[in-house]
Amino acid sequence: MNTDLLYDEVDEELRSSVRGLLAARSPWSAVLARVEGPEPYDTKLWATLAGEMGLAGLAVPEDLGGAGASWRQVAVVLEELGAAVAPVPYLGSAVLATAALLSAGETELLGRLASGERSAALALPFSTAFGTTLSPTVSVVDGALSGTVTSVADAVTVDVLLVPTTEGLYAVDAAADGVSRTPLSSLDMTRQVCDIAFSGASGKAVAHGEGAVEVALTTGAALLASEQVGLAQWCLDTTVDYLKNRYQFGRQVGSFQALKHRLADLWTRVAQARAVARYAAASIGTDDARIAAALAQSYCSETAVLAAEECVQLHGGIGFTWEHAAHLYLKRAKSSAIALGTPDRHRSTLANLVNLPPA
Repeated sequence: MNTDLLYDEVDEELRSSVRGLLAARSPWSAVLARVEGPEPYDTKLWATLAGEMGLAGLAVPEDLGGAGASWRQVAVVLEELGAAVAPVPYLGSAVLATAALLSAGETELLGRLASGERSAALALPFSTAFGTTLSPTVSVVDGALSGTVTSVADAVTVDVLLVPTTEGLYAVDAAADGVSRTPLSSLDMTRQVCDIAFSGASGKAVAHGEGAVEVALTTGAALLASEQVGLAQWCLDTTVDYLKNRYQFGRQVGSFQALKHRLADLWTRVAQARAVARYAAASIGTDDARIAAALAQSYCSETAVLAAEECVQLHGGIGFTWEHAAHLYLKRAKSSAIALGTPDRHRSTLANLVNLPPA
């Protein structure tokens, strides 16, 4: 395992490419306009990221049609997507679904995801954490799936659903007969959730047992932390820039000592969050993966929420309006703190993993 937490030249080149694309195609003003319309997800941006840039297959080996990079590079992409609150299903398809298929050894669908030809989502409630006992709500009879899964993230627009069932993990065409998706009113308008109902839908078994799903949830939790770091960094940078240019009583607002202290504390939190998120990404696939993921989620979730709250408050009146992007970041931060397990849930998991006795 590469324990160097610093970014290398490849990481920075990748970051520059993704940031440039997002700045041109998905600035916060465009995201704000999109989420208030009928199609919150940016399917054209996703096609560019996944297909033209090949970012959907970063963690997929080259012989399976991917880029042969590592989860560390995926983490860099997620930092930039978090900083832009980009409305694309990257976490659901390129992380959760891809990690499940890699663990299951399913190569055909994996190759299509890596190329950007298809997209997928793991059909579990978005609040599901690794280390929990799964209780599938979908059953299989003679190859036909029946049941309902609630609050699935990144599934509204994808092509394939990876469904944990009583018989294992199944791949189901999202447009097939017997499958219906009902979008819900989501706290985070840039990452919709939906309920999915299966009524005799045909599917293909891709894995037996819960192993592939557990790997996917652990990988997702570890990498969600990087998205949260990107979000927190944007909130910090944007707030600092605002306070440098905002004057009150003839002085820069940022020169007030009380605000300097708040920003210094936030900078420290973001720097620490980046360290644990980088370690979690580097630990994927190792014996430390679960510990690192639980640590990252227990810390980065709360840091992202704090950064977003400070962004709203320190922008003053404009921060509380719908015209500013601060509310998009606060909603993403709050929903991500619930996603894949709450901080309290991960602290409990972490205590068990390192054999800490209960209080």
